This record gives sequence, structure tokens and C-alpha cells, in this order.
Amino acid sequence: MFASLKNRDYLLLWTGQAGSAFAMNMQLVAQGWLVYEMTVSTMNLALVTFAFTAPQIFFALIGGVLADRVRKKPLLLWSQALNGAATLVMAVIIITGKVTFFDFIWVGFLNGTVLALSMPARTAFIPEIVGEGLMFNAMAFNMASWNIARILGPALAGVMIAVFAGGDKTSAFGVGLVYLVLSALYLVSSVTVLFIHHPGHPLGTGQASPLRDVWEGLTYAAHSPVVGGLILLSILPFLFGMSVNTFLPAFNTDVLAGGADDLGILMAAMGAGAILGSLALAKMREFRHKGVWLFASTLLWGGLVAGFGATATMLAALVLVGLVGFISAFNMSMNRSIVQLQVTREMRGRVMSIDMMSHGLMPLGILPIGWVAEHWGVAGGIGLSGALLMAGTLALWFVLVGVRRIDSGFEPPK
Repeated sequence: MFASLKNRDYLLLWTGQAGSAFAMNMQLVAQGWLVYEMTVSTMNLALVTFAFTAPQIFFALIGGVLADRVRKKPLLLWSQALNGAATLVMAVIIITGKVTFFDFIWVGFLNGTVLALSMPARTAFIPEIVGEGLMFNAMAFNMASWNIARILGPALAGVMIAVFAGGDKTSAFGVGLVYLVLSALYLVSSVTVLFIHHPGHPLGTGQASPLRDVWEGLTYAAHSPVVGGLILLSILPFLFGMSVNTFLPAFNTDVLAGGADDLGILMAAMGAGAILGSLALAKMREFRHKGVWLFASTLLWGGLVAGFGATATMLAALVLVGLVGFISAFNMSMNRSIVQLQVTREMRGRVMSIDMMSHGLMPLGILPIGWVAEHWGVAGGIGLSGALLMAGTLALWFVLVGVRRIDSGFEPPK
């Protein structure tokens, strides 16, 4: 199960990923808590999410070209250092009491831009380090690093806010301290990259113009029924399956009457389930009928989201949010692993950037759901998003025949 972690370079890459994942998950709790207490608006929570995800639409393709054209190691190093500097500035703004809603917008946009430019390189770096035989294992642990952070990061952030606020919901001091920790974690993530031996050599020729590279990547994905279909199938959950993540602060306050520590526990439960989902995939290299499992897990994801929207007790919410975490990690890790195995080496960065860009479409689902939540309640908005995810998955079952027929995931690219 731990084969990929025995690779020194991958262990360092994984450690850096864990550091940045801790920072991002703590940031979700901190910004969600303070934004909702400042504005009491689910639409503003959706707008903060939009500020973070929108750059993925505009800059992810550029990140894919960079992943195929430049060395990946320095790209990852400087991107994490920039995130560390930005969150440090944000910490100072919050602690000094000068924070406004707009500050969460600009720092979210900057974090999202850096992620869009660097994540394709990080993802394409993995098969270069571990080889294709350990792809499912390595991608599962990549997702596990994120989900370990989803357990401990939110709980730590929630406790810090609750303790240092002293019961005062309007206090921003605890949030400011969380942002200080975020900046340190981003900088640690940057330092770990320094010790990776593999430079992440460019795999593309670099002879064509960047725009031509982008066009080649788009054409490659569009002409492959399997690769294009996998990307399309991954878009649906980002449109409608992530409503729990975005609106959990509002659901915690409005439906469950919970505090910051309760929000941290809920997000930790989601992370615990996600770790189990990642570990389940880590042993699935020889598992058959992966295409059917992809559809089944996406359908179940929608059902669990809808069920979560109907809960009214903390115990039921903890169980369902944990199951959402399990199935989402299982589904996303499997999808991304199969995509990596289906593309040629020189196209990996660009195809992963297209995959990431498609995930930036999340606001197209989140913003309307936010409007529904604003007018008819957050529980109704989450329930509707789960129902839409189920309906969309059933429709794609009849369209994406190539994805449905995927067996081991190691079939030759089409």
C-alpha cells in the first residue's frame, strides 16, 4: 500500500503537498467563518469561492503549457513561496482590524491564480517520479495528503478561532493567527521542493508557440472519447457536488446552530471519510470495471449530498458528511489517475490543465445554488445540488460509452 512513499522524491513532493493542503483547508474554515460573520450572506461565501476558482478557467491552460515547457521543480518552489507571502500580508490586515470583504476576494484570486499555474506541473510531476506502474497508488496518496489536512487542518483552525476569540463571534484575532500559520505552511511547502533530486524536465518540444501548445492540448482532449469523457464526467461533481464544501459554514450556523469548533469537526469528519476513500483506491491497481465504478460513485456522491441537505442533527450531519468525503476522494482520485494513464507523456501537463480548467467552472453551479440558498434556505440549496448531480450522471451514462467501458485503466490511449 505504501510503495510510492518509499520513493524519496515522491515523499518530499507529498510532504509539500500536505503542507499546502493544510494551509488551504485551514483557510476554508477561517475565511468562511469570518466572511459569514461579517456579511451573513451565502452569496458572499459563493463569491469568495468564485474568486478562488475563476483563475482556474483563465490561467490553467497557461499552467499546462508551463508544465510541458519548463522545469517543474522551480515552478513549484516559487509558487508556494508567493502563496506564503500573500497569506502573511492577509494575516497582518486581519490582526490589525483593517480587513474588508474585498480582501478575501483579492487573496482568493491570487491563491487561485498561483494554483492554476502550478498544479498541472505538480500533477504531471508524479508519473515522472514514480512511473506509471505506481500511478494509482501515488495519486491515491496525493489525495490522502489533502484529506489528512481536511481532518486536522479544519479542527485546528476551528479551535484556534474559538479559543482566541474568547466566545466573541465578531473577533477577527483568531482568524488572523490562523493566517499566520497558513503563511508558514506555504513556506514549508516551498522549502521541501528544494530537496527533490528530480528536476522535472520539460517533456514538450517547446518549438511551437504557446498558443499552438494550448490548441494542441484542447484538440487532443476533444478528439479522445475517453480522455474528453473523463474530463466531462469530472466537471459534474465540481458543478453540483461541492455545494457541501462551500456552504458548510452557513449550514453549520443556520441549520445546526453550531460554532466555529463545530464547523471544524464537520470538516474533519469529511476529511476522515476522504482518507478512507483514498486508501481504498491505493489498493485498486488490479480492480476491474473502473468505468462503471466511476459512474456509480458519482451517482452515489449526488445522493449523499442530497441526503446531507435534509439532515437536521449534528450526528446525522457528521455521518453523511463523512460519507461524502469518502466517495468524493475515491471518485476524484480514480478519475485523475485514469486520465494520466490515457495521455501521452508530452501531453500530460496540458491535459491536466484542461482538467483543472474544467474544475474552475464550479461557480457556474455554486452561484445559482447560492442564490437558491439565499432565498429558500441553505438546506434546500444543498439538496437541489445533489439532485442535479444525480440527474446529470444518469444522462452522461448513456452518452459516454467509452468511459463506461474502461476496465483496468491501463488500456492503450484512444
